[in-house]
Amino acid sequence: MGLCHGKPLEPSHTERQISTSANDEILQLPPPTPLTPTIHHASTKSSSKFPFFSPSPLPSFFKHSPAHSNSNSNSNSVSSTPLRIFKRPFPPPSPAKHIRALLAKRHGSVKPNEATIPEGSECEVGLDKSFGFSKQFGVNFEIGQEVGRGHFGYTCFAKGRKGSFKGIDVAVKVIPKSKMTTAIAIEDVRREVKILRALTGHPNLVQFYEAYEDDENVYVVMELCKGGELLDKILSRGGKYSEEDARVVLIQILSVVAYCHLQGVVHRDLKPENFLFSSEDENSTLKAIDFGLSDYVKPDERLNDIVGSAYYVAPEVLHRSYGTEADMWSIGVIAYILLCGSRPFWARTESGIFRTVLKADPSFDEAPWPSLSADAKDFVKRLLNKDFRKRLTASQALSHPWLVNHLEDRKIPFDMIIHKNVKAYIGSSSLRKSALGAVAKTLTLVQLAYLKEQFTILGPNKSGLISMQNFKTAILRSATDASKDSRVLDYVNMISSIQYRKLDFEEFCAAAISVHQLEGMEVWERHARRAYDLFEKDGNRPIMIEELASELGLGPSVPIHTVLQDWIKHFDGKLSFLGFVRLLHGVSTRGLHKA
Repeated sequence: MGLCHGKPLEPSHTERQISTSANDEILQLPPPTPLTPTIHHASTKSSSKFPFFSPSPLPSFFKHSPAHSNSNSNSNSVSSTPLRIFKRPFPPPSPAKHIRALLAKRHGSVKPNEATIPEGSECEVGLDKSFGFSKQFGVNFEIGQEVGRGHFGYTCFAKGRKGSFKGIDVAVKVIPKSKMTTAIAIEDVRREVKILRALTGHPNLVQFYEAYEDDENVYVVMELCKGGELLDKILSRGGKYSEEDARVVLIQILSVVAYCHLQGVVHRDLKPENFLFSSEDENSTLKAIDFGLSDYVKPDERLNDIVGSAYYVAPEVLHRSYGTEADMWSIGVIAYILLCGSRPFWARTESGIFRTVLKADPSFDEAPWPSLSADAKDFVKRLLNKDFRKRLTASQALSHPWLVNHLEDRKIPFDMIIHKNVKAYIGSSSLRKSALGAVAKTLTLVQLAYLKEQFTILGPNKSGLISMQNFKTAILRSATDASKDSRVLDYVNMISSIQYRKLDFEEFCAAAISVHQLEGMEVWERHARRAYDLFEKDGNRPIMIEELASELGLGPSVPIHTVLQDWIKHFDGKLSFLGFVRLLHGVSTRGLHKA
């Protein structure tokens, strides 16, 4: 859902022709009109009834998509690109069924003619659908034609009748109260308005004006974006952007997402349809819209409800344990589409899409990837890493070599991952701190530049030192009401109260680095070997297994001589390379049992 200021999203003739039969070929279609990612506008024959469904856009331009294969392979195939082969002889159980059930519980029946089964407080009878918003919408605005539909509402043009909006065109998102059949659905609407109200003001976020309600609807009045969807622009360009133009788009997307993440807000439905251009000018500003599926998340918490759009959903969302990293995966999918005109993960059915996201790897071998820059490919690969711990954050993505020299006057915001890593560092053993210090000495100039930027944001004193209080000050500088609602400020207050010596830049680098992210780089092995050599020279020392177990906080129930025997070299009693790498992660007892 969102401010879709293009043509009304009626099911097109081409959309109705998309086949779901295992024996049918996907038709070679002419460039279609923009297709909605939701199933509400697709025919019942070709799609299932829940918000994850997203018919493949631009099949005629996605030249390397299996949509253009003449194979009669099973429609649930996990191959999103050629030569995708899986080790399992049979496909895993489809996650689509339980996702439908979760969505039905969240939003009520997903089929128009299907009755919702009440579950305790979820029963529609007695639900309070009063939001406390103004009831003067009709007095202040004259509503016009519908211009688009989303998951749970629709968007209309409107013109101000009086006051400061008199004569001004706006967009109004209309959310029928009749569709709010569960307490969760009501809370989703309440939270969407709170998030929009709190975050409005960022140049790449659609501006929120006011929320109204009456007995039938909630009306969310927002800035009118007349330039159309990013999806429309992709279609008009034949399916892909040049590297230069893709950078312009991605910098704007990353800028607003970094802002949201710092406030503890995860969007959860990032896709080209949810970005609009403010005007029809060639250099128009891009605006993020539709926070209907957004939620709050603290840096040390994980979400578990499954929401989003199938082609853009992150693997960990399907595993029901995720945070802000899920948005970064979605941006990786958008970047892939911008640069090559194909989806990185494709299948004919929702279940096939999910299996592809979980199991398949995107192709970087077909045109135009060989002709694109190494930095562009590295940027996309580091966002589409299935291990969310190895994925770039929004601030790190802005600092990536492919983008950092094109930011113009944009500043890279503070990165919450720095806060998390420093907290973990402070609670680490002296041996692990020494190991991290060795790794920090192997960082490249690009990596050091990002850390220097973050260190400067924290505001070191004249002696070049920072305290934990500096973290709180830096975050409060850009805090909004969303920071309070997400309890990010509670988290920051807890960390700032920790008593620890002040950090200079050298120790800050050791504390702030993410070993998981370094492991996601192709040069990690070289990093680790160089770091181990430095550790051997300056920090390694003989250590008894019992002392190592104490350093790691292992209890008496752990068979330490069995678990840790490979961590220590027998000839000199010092940490081995294996022990060094595992120590970098601050391996817990639970992790050791898995090792």
